[in-house]
Amino acid sequence: MNSKTYTARESEIERHWFVVDATDQTLGRLATRVASVLTGKHKPTWTANLDTGDHVIVLNARKISVSAAKLDTKLYQRHSGHPQGFKEESLGKLLERRPEEVVRRAIKGMLPHTRLGAQQLRKLKIYAGSDHPHQAQQPEPLA
Repeated sequence: MNSKTYTARESEIERHWFVVDATDQTLGRLATRVASVLTGKHKPTWTANLDTGDHVIVLNARKISVSAAKLDTKLYQRHSGHPQGFKEESLGKLLERRPEEVVRRAIKGMLPHTRLGAQQLRKLKIYAGSDHPHQAQQPEPLA
């Protein structure tokens, strides 16, 4: 019996490009699928301390599906650190203003909160419409 644990090396990692159409997809379910591909957990060569994931292109972020109640109740909050620097915005308003940011924040929350997670997030490309400039990478549809 072989009791050695496999660990991927940087030189062995193969990266592919995937494209996802977000039209009428639930925000959280889409985010979990994309986060899994970005981390590389869909591959048998996944290694916890390396970025083994693939590149993902999300199209039609403007047409994502969110429940009506969540449009008003979900709030995105931030603070500048200055007095009276607290800002909050509802999901509905952020979806109108910057739909790419809604999808990016949902996916970012499902990635590791470390430098590795930041590296994985850089492989994510989000577009509000259906056009993207990554045709040269020959992306395949994500199953």
